[in-house]
Amino acid sequence: MTRAPVRVSVFGKTDLGLTREHNEDTFLVADLTTGNASLHPEVRDHAVGARGSLFMVADGMGGAAAGEVASAMAADIIHRHLSTVWAEDAEVSAGRFAFRMKEAVELANQQIYAYAREHPDVRGMGTTVTAAGIFGDELYLAQIGDSRGYLIRNGTTFQLTRDQSLTQRLVDAGELTEEEAEHSERRNIILQALGPDPRIKVDLSRQRLRRDDTLILCSDGLSGVVKREEFSEMVARSRDLPSLCSALINLANERGGPDNVTVVAARFDGESLPEPSSADDAGYQVYHVSEDEIAESAPAPAPEPPPAPPAAVAGTGEPAKRSRDLVVVAALLVLIALILTALL
Repeated sequence: MTRAPVRVSVFGKTDLGLTREHNEDTFLVADLTTGNASLHPEVRDHAVGARGSLFMVADGMGGAAAGEVASAMAADIIHRHLSTVWAEDAEVSAGRFAFRMKEAVELANQQIYAYAREHPDVRGMGTTVTAAGIFGDELYLAQIGDSRGYLIRNGTTFQLTRDQSLTQRLVDAGELTEEEAEHSERRNIILQALGPDPRIKVDLSRQRLRRDDTLILCSDGLSGVVKREEFSEMVARSRDLPSLCSALINLANERGGPDNVTVVAARFDGESLPEPSSADDAGYQVYHVSEDEIAESAPAPAPEPPPAPPAAVAGTGEPAKRSRDLVVVAALLVLIALILTALL
């Protein structure tokens, strides 16, 4: 007998916040099997098909409207790659799906980097990306930067992504606690973004889904002002996903709305998903694409020219939307200095 497909309900919403002049965030919701990327009813509630589903949040940066261009390009390129190259793959497997996701994020970086070099008015632009791919009963996340993915299961919130930030590096090194990192003046220094550098290292992770799991992807305009445990409280109060997205954005704005706020919320159901249990190992779990998947994958087609930016993109001299340091070397020097100081 063929197993019943996983069903997903999903919604997304973005908001300017209370301090920014324009919104540099982008989100995307897509059924990769049908090729439909929208918030139309047939996507907001659909069965996960043979080619899976894709949800994404991207938080642009770079001043003027450059951040808007970077985040929009990331969403477009990643979705276009998966809806063409992955859609035509002869072998349909979880490993191949994960490989194509990683490949799509790398391609987005190449094209954004090339575009910025050719257009001085947007040079230095970049974007984070947290892309969630659903394949069967598994969730894959491709991460660059500090937008986040959370899983709410049985009333508990688990963070599925790891920030690529200086403060996270210090937490990993034992130099900061998580609470200290949340209040650190250096919390906006990220070590990777799509666009500023020609090469990136995609952080790929995997999580098995359970019935009634809720996934939340968000930019740091939300995660920066809402504590982890508050997500499960909000999910319990708002079972309707559009209401949940609105409630989370409203909460961020009630706390000052210091940045653009973007959230995608998805809930999973279906007879093929087991009920959650205390034995489930939920949380950040690194996934390594096997050498066989890389070797057997057909080469990707030559990159298409990057899409033209919106007409509104013109250098206005507006400072970058956040005091982010996108130079990895500089961030690492700061890290080394802090560690040496602690040791002396």
